[in-house]
Amino acid sequence: MLFGTKSDNLRVGDTDMDYVVFGRGETHLVIIPGLGDGLRTVKGTALPLAFMYKDYARNYRVHFFSRKNQLQEGYSTREMARDLKIAMDAAGIKKAHVMGLSQGGMIAQYLAIDYPEVVDRLIIGVSLARQNETIHRVVSSWITMAETEDYGALFVDSLEKTYAEDKVKKYRPFYFILRKVGRPRSLSRFIIQAKACLGHNAFDELDRVQSFTLVIGDDSDQVVGHTASEEIASRIPQSRLHVTHGLGHGAFEYKQFNYQVLRFLND
Repeated sequence: MLFGTKSDNLRVGDTDMDYVVFGRGETHLVIIPGLGDGLRTVKGTALPLAFMYKDYARNYRVHFFSRKNQLQEGYSTREMARDLKIAMDAAGIKKAHVMGLSQGGMIAQYLAIDYPEVVDRLIIGVSLARQNETIHRVVSSWITMAETEDYGALFVDSLEKTYAEDKVKKYRPFYFILRKVGRPRSLSRFIIQAKACLGHNAFDELDRVQSFTLVIGDDSDQVVGHTASEEIASRIPQSRLHVTHGLGHGAFEYKQFNYQVLRFLND
């Protein structure tokens, strides 16, 4: 299997959590995905993820953790961090570099605040510390689409808001097909996670983050806004800020983003 890929799950309280692991290195790198996890977990994605993150797999043992499979109403990003810590313990990960993307970055903030002993270096990508007008408008509209079972509109709008024009234009001719495939049996998981995004507020506690931190944002982010990363970096004592240009909320899929992460981890 490519880079020793493995897709499995582990117990977290009274439910379980899907995870993927790959890579040849001895140092652990935990990656926390964003709100898309509310539509589908990482189950069955080991090979695509290993290929997408092959530059990381050469030097790190990379772990992708989904949220747990049974989510309760009112589940918060802080509780998600608690359950991630339980999963890391179960997987034998005592300390790791941690990269959180979008909502994953919100979870990573609380992981570093509440469990500093498990976080070595921290990367917070295209995320925010607290609700702002942009995320309130965008995610509230996604919740409405999900609550009315309009998966097609949710799929298209999330794609248009997340990715830059160079990527979106490749998908537009296939919207008619794409909006009909991959629909989850229930959108309740997405709704719970989306509400957690709107309730996230770690701003006043970010000065407790002890890890050397890289914060990456993009100047054309249509989901969390273009100043959210600057606000995070202003609150974390040992932080470095990098802002990409024109890549959108999906900046983490571009070489420029991952080059900065690897440079930071290798410093």
